[in-house]
Amino acid sequence: MSEPSSPPRPGLTQLPAWQALKAHAEAVRGTHLRDLFAADPGRGERLSAEGAGLYLDYSKNRVTDETLRLLLQLVRETGVEARRGAMLAGERINLTENRAVLHTALRAPRGGTVMVDGQNVVPDVQEVLDRMGAFADRVRGGTWLGATGRPIRNIVNIGIGGSDLGPVMAYEALKFYSDRRLTLRFVSNVDGTDLVEKTRDLDPEETLFIVSSKTFTTQETMANAKSARAWLLAGLVNLPDENTAVARHFVAVSTNAAEVERFGIDTANMFGFWDWVGGRYSMDSAIGLSLMVAIGPAGFRDMLAGFHEMDEHFRTAPLEQNLPVLLAVLGVWYRDFFGAQTHAVLPYDQYLASFPAYLQQLDMESNGKHVTLEGQMVDYDTGPVVWGQPGTNGQHAFYQLIHQGTTLIPCDFLGFCQTLNPLVTPDGPPHHDLLMANVFAQTEALAFGKSRERVEAEGVDADLSPHRVFEGNRPTNTLLADRLTPHTLGALIALYEHKVFVQGAIWNINSFDQWGVELGKVLAGKIVPELEPGTEPDLKHDSSTNTLIRRYRARRAEG
Repeated sequence: MSEPSSPPRPGLTQLPAWQALKAHAEAVRGTHLRDLFAADPGRGERLSAEGAGLYLDYSKNRVTDETLRLLLQLVRETGVEARRGAMLAGERINLTENRAVLHTALRAPRGGTVMVDGQNVVPDVQEVLDRMGAFADRVRGGTWLGATGRPIRNIVNIGIGGSDLGPVMAYEALKFYSDRRLTLRFVSNVDGTDLVEKTRDLDPEETLFIVSSKTFTTQETMANAKSARAWLLAGLVNLPDENTAVARHFVAVSTNAAEVERFGIDTANMFGFWDWVGGRYSMDSAIGLSLMVAIGPAGFRDMLAGFHEMDEHFRTAPLEQNLPVLLAVLGVWYRDFFGAQTHAVLPYDQYLASFPAYLQQLDMESNGKHVTLEGQMVDYDTGPVVWGQPGTNGQHAFYQLIHQGTTLIPCDFLGFCQTLNPLVTPDGPPHHDLLMANVFAQTEALAFGKSRERVEAEGVDADLSPHRVFEGNRPTNTLLADRLTPHTLGALIALYEHKVFVQGAIWNINSFDQWGVELGKVLAGKIVPELEPGTEPDLKHDSSTNTLIRRYRARRAEG
């Protein structure tokens, strides 16, 4: 097994940079952003960085130059750069599964070289992309026909986790660029309601299902796929051959040809990927087939170019100007030295409504770990709870707590200088100016707040003034891009992928396994037969689980 290049290191909390940061945090804890900006008029321009078409303003963070110096010293002491090199070189840094971690190979340009176990994998990636493109062109051009000879108008992606969250998010984000003649739906929940509602108004003769599962054995996905097949066959009457119907209305994204063929899908219509692609890092692989059908092969490759540009920025930019590194160390600063338990991602673009949910899996499944690479319990906090909602909706929901609550919540604000949908309010400002004014206003208010003296100077009664005081000193990052394009989306996703990687490297955890997902799956597999009608089984769970199962069986039977 190939080990990472970096040698074993001391415990994180024993490192000189960590110890220095701990003392430094106490020294600057009472410093207010008002004071930092007053002492440094050029702070807003100075504490910024750019890369891959993204501009980061991180000046509204509770950091000094010394803070940043120590945080970047921590990056160096924890061997992040060596671990980055090991990942990009195809070493098996996912130790618990003995796998390389090379989602960056998915967006390497044609003719590039990325080695895994002595083999350049780029030609294989490009071959799959070419096959995906040919398939997408046939569907988009109307030459892929269903079993009754009608062209496909509806595409339903069936997957779960990374096989769903990524394609859903990216399709919604890039809907402006999609072929509106096509209807795309996404089914993930094993709750039958999801499949029923997503297919209720579709014509089976014009519907194509993309079943996305690496193993083609994922319980939820296969349950939905089998029910989708039943729905299809019930709607296609007078067909002499069931297999022909399934072959024309189902394609697979998988690596398990035997199971795909057993399901009835022609393996010629199976699009593969590799074990060095983790599910939550896979949307730019064949898992993104539904997205490619929606926006076309050229749009998909433009997105891959955005991914690659950020990959190169991450690989080559100095730490002091490296966007993923800066976001990562700021997150570590608040998580480990200020006790911040959550991190809000607030996109001011309706197309990015699902982006926070996508980042939840990317971040929380990656860094929600409690043991180090060596299997030792950590004695520091790791990944935060990631959450958010598009602005300005969130302002009228949960911003109150961010502004005046007792919990410190660092926030990322995402905005675009140009809108894809110019709309001007009669006798009012353009919608986009109003939207972006809120971005700038919110980060200003969170940083600087409103003192009691200022509140009372505005004429507020003394007994009411405490309610109108804003403490401020609430940290934010602001990310700006020109427009939301496929290229920009790729760069934005890669930015957060690499941020998560850097944090995992600092915390000395494996960001690329997800054993915490497995236990519930195993237990559910044992419980499913116990819910089937018939003689009550001999339940051997705890008293709570046994009672719940018995109540469910009884009430279901009555219903």
